[in-house]
Amino acid sequence: MLSVKIELLEALAQALETLSPGAGGKAAFESPKVAAHGDLATTAAMQLAKPLKLNPRQLAENLRTALLAAAPYQRWVEAIDIAGPGFINIKLKPEAKQQIVCEVLSQAAQFGTQAVTGKRMLVEFVSANPTGPLHVGHGRQAALGDAICNLFQTQGWDVYREFYYNDAGVQIGTLGASTHLRVQGFKPGDPQWPSGENAPAYNGDYIADIAADFLAGKTVKSDDREFTASGKPDDLDGMREFAVAYLRHEQDLDLQAFAVKFDNYYLESSLYTSGRVDDTVGRLQAAGKTYEQDGALWLKSTDYGDDKDRVMRKKDGTFTYFVPDVAYHISKWERGFEKVINIQGTDHHGTIARVRAGLQAAGVGIPQGYPDYVLHTMVRVVRGGEEVKISKRAGSYVTLRDLIEWTSKDAVRFFLLSRKPDTEYTFDVDLAITKNNDNPVYYVQYAHARICSVLAAWQEKDGGDVASLGQADLAPLQSPQAMALMLLLAKYPEMLTAAAQGFAPHDVTFYLRELAACYHSYYDAERILVDDETVKRARLALVAATAQVLHNGLAVLGVSAPQKM
Repeated sequence: MLSVKIELLEALAQALETLSPGAGGKAAFESPKVAAHGDLATTAAMQLAKPLKLNPRQLAENLRTALLAAAPYQRWVEAIDIAGPGFINIKLKPEAKQQIVCEVLSQAAQFGTQAVTGKRMLVEFVSANPTGPLHVGHGRQAALGDAICNLFQTQGWDVYREFYYNDAGVQIGTLGASTHLRVQGFKPGDPQWPSGENAPAYNGDYIADIAADFLAGKTVKSDDREFTASGKPDDLDGMREFAVAYLRHEQDLDLQAFAVKFDNYYLESSLYTSGRVDDTVGRLQAAGKTYEQDGALWLKSTDYGDDKDRVMRKKDGTFTYFVPDVAYHISKWERGFEKVINIQGTDHHGTIARVRAGLQAAGVGIPQGYPDYVLHTMVRVVRGGEEVKISKRAGSYVTLRDLIEWTSKDAVRFFLLSRKPDTEYTFDVDLAITKNNDNPVYYVQYAHARICSVLAAWQEKDGGDVASLGQADLAPLQSPQAMALMLLLAKYPEMLTAAAQGFAPHDVTFYLRELAACYHSYYDAERILVDDETVKRARLALVAATAQVLHNGLAVLGVSAPQKM
């Protein structure tokens, strides 16, 4: 049906061009608001009526006449109706809708993907400092980042996944100090342990594990570093380095359990050691975009839409946190990434204007609006009807690994992607392990498994070959339920494109739930393994195509498509 739609769109463009030279670019289809009105609709006549000074209804009649004379419309269209002031509704012939089954089966895992563009993009996500296990907020970020990467890969982008973290700041100093206290035998609650809401200490049991392994002289290895402990209780620098490597390893285990991989780990400290921060400040000063006041260096960020100018270098000579951010994004641009997306918590909202201002002021050719941001809220976890706030291992929050162990990787991914990133989300652990239609991931996976069981039964009984279904006679697919299912399959590629453009993987979850519901309705309406061979093969082809699209969509989310449940 996608090829059919392209033919019809080209014919529409030609007809519009004939009616008004230069109007072919307005050719577009949308879905009628009421399904009974047709399968495709266009408002082109209404858009052209005013500039042409014609009655939109009459213009629609002229366009309808032109379309009915076009060969693609004669071949694929059953009726063209005009509604209201000039809406044109198009009803397709059954054979036009049936084409989608052949397209899905022939393209298989590639169905819905676009040609490689050669464009490069970088997505930065998770980016947790190595001071503790990943919490459920990091989990939401990991699910979002990975799914957005997958979405853009379906659109032909060359996507690079990056994890950015600070390995030398105040938090790392607190991590080292907390480990040193544990090495000395102290624990939270002891008089020697820092106390109070803002006390500089990490209280989780994982700090005791780090201390024990440090004293044992163990070696820890993560994806981006390796370190062997000296075992010396007074080796504070070594203790800090060991703790960072230990927690990076722990984060790697969290990410492995979540099936998330990164292409690169970028250290904030490298921005200083490489001279990138100093170079960035020099660029801004040379461009005349800074000034000295009250002993501090300021950026004229109001020149670029910020609500006030921002301090770059404080009185004590240290830089504010947005300065290395600007240097880091210049690095992204210089590495050839024309599009950059940052997945961050909503608490980073205030940094957007100042980072973009710094990038514009630096004068290195970066376009306005670079980078893009996807901001997400935190996640509440409910279990047994009560909110869970504390993990014994972490000390003050529920970890990502806790959530995966309580439910599953698939449930965590699907649930965390099922709402817009900036909306509050409550993760219901009990719902995530329920095996019924109330559980959205179970509902979608069950639809896929149900189809696989039908195909397996056919193969076992008749020795059927799924690969041969691509040549099935699809003429028997005439029922309203079959037509609805085929139309929905045809919407998959455009849904992916829109979801990528809107940074909206939740659209994929909505689509998959709708597709699963549509399949269940079809399954309930028509028996698939009937005696009539032609009818049976047609129906098997349709459900096999449905399973393929369910599989493809789940893969975008990083969720498995089980064959049995």
